[in-house]
Amino acid sequence: MFQAIAFYAFSAILLLSAVMVIGARNPVHSVLFLILAFFNAAGLFVLLGAEFLAMLLVVVYVGAVAVLFLFVVMMLDIDFAELKKGSLQYLPLGGLIGLILVSELVLAGSAWVLRPAHLEATASVIPSDVTNTKALGHILYTDYVFHFQIAGMVLLVAMIGAIVLTLRTRPGVRRQNIAAQNARTAAMSVDMVDVKPGQGSGQEGS
Repeated sequence: MFQAIAFYAFSAILLLSAVMVIGARNPVHSVLFLILAFFNAAGLFVLLGAEFLAMLLVVVYVGAVAVLFLFVVMMLDIDFAELKKGSLQYLPLGGLIGLILVSELVLAGSAWVLRPAHLEATASVIPSDVTNTKALGHILYTDYVFHFQIAGMVLLVAMIGAIVLTLRTRPGVRRQNIAAQNARTAAMSVDMVDVKPGQGSGQEGS
């Protein structure tokens, strides 16, 4: 009984938060509602016994991604009224994409309801003495280790691409040249001066 009450409470707050994410006028409020939605989704994962996914939602998405969104929205001076002026022309395309997504969700839900035996046949059997985190790690790092590594390489390439695209070179700014530093010799680094008695080196002001 308590599990059912908790499920409906988490689900209702999650749906309301998701609606407010796209319905709030203030973008800061949208990010805050997004954080609330992540917390309630984590609660649903805990009810399903997937505590590792719940921890990922809280630590990664709430602790890093959503907070980063919040700081970016608060720090950038974006004219949202100017951005929303031409949004009506994309309304038909957005509605079409929304209908496609809804139809895909309906098809997935109908397959879940109409063919439960098929889902049970394809599901992996997890022993009762293995925790959810251990089972997930075993699947990721044994059965799908190559897919996991490929996903990591794709994310690495995306990160490098973002850095390259946002890198700007400004004239007059001195930058470190590692190749030139490694190629320096003692003759290039040390200047030997023969100082005569009673005379200076002639480089006092340099």
